[in-house]
Amino acid sequence: MSMMKEFRDFAMRGNVVDMAVGIIIGAAFGTIVTSLVKDVIMPPIGLALGKVDFANLFVVLKEGTVAPPYASVADAAKAGAVSVNYGMFINTIINFVIVAFAVFMLIRMVNRAKAQVEAPAPSAAPTTKACPYCLSEIPIKATKCGHCTSDVR
Repeated sequence: MSMMKEFRDFAMRGNVVDMAVGIIIGAAFGTIVTSLVKDVIMPPIGLALGKVDFANLFVVLKEGTVAPPYASVADAAKAGAVSVNYGMFINTIINFVIVAFAVFMLIRMVNRAKAQVEAPAPSAAPTTKACPYCLSEIPIKATKCGHCTSDVR
């Protein structure tokens, strides 16, 4: 029973729960980015490049049971063809770049916020000075040292 209690204490520790929330939010964010790339970014790029659908850019390495040409990656896969799906790879790279940029921006904001919180308070103007003769601390506006009675203008 002791091991179960230890595991419960570990699993309910704040940083583990925070990490779990981060992973879940990250997975959902990944789905959003995938949709952004597939449904919003790639169609105009494909249109600008002559109505190219990047998801269906592939090279057949070995024909399947049905002879080529294959209209899409799905058709090639259905026919049992072996293909290099470089268009899907391009989409994945774009997904990665967008996620990396979003994480960069998030970390940048967190670092800036942390720097503002941790910024040292401006130091106040000094209120004392050292007497050049006896090195005692005296008020900054003093003209005579209260310890050695020297003039300190």
